[in-house]
Amino acid sequence: MTDDVLDEVFDVIEDRKENLPEDSYTASLFTHEKGENAVLEKLGEESTELVLAAKDGDDEELAHEAADIVYHMLVLLAMHDVTVDDLREELAKRR
Repeated sequence: MTDDVLDEVFDVIEDRKENLPEDSYTASLFTHEKGENAVLEKLGEESTELVLAAKDGDDEELAHEAADIVYHMLVLLAMHDVTVDDLREELAKRR
C-alpha cells in the first residue's frame, strides 16, 4: 500500500463526480435522489458498525468499517469541494 492511498482514492472519487459512470457506486452517491443525505446516512450507518466492531474486539472488521467511513467521508468532502490537502492542513493544525 502506498503512502498516498488517500490521494488515489480521492482522485477516483473526483473522477466519478465529474464523469458519472453509470455502473459506479461512487457516481450514484453524487446523483442519488436523496442528495447529500445518502452519504450522510451511510456515514451514520458505518459509524455504528465501527463502534460495534470495536466493542466486539473484531480488529479485522474494525479496519473494514474504518475504511468505509473514510471512503464516505471523502465523498462528502468532494461534494463540498473540500480536498484531501484541506483535510491534511486541518489535521496539521491539531498536532
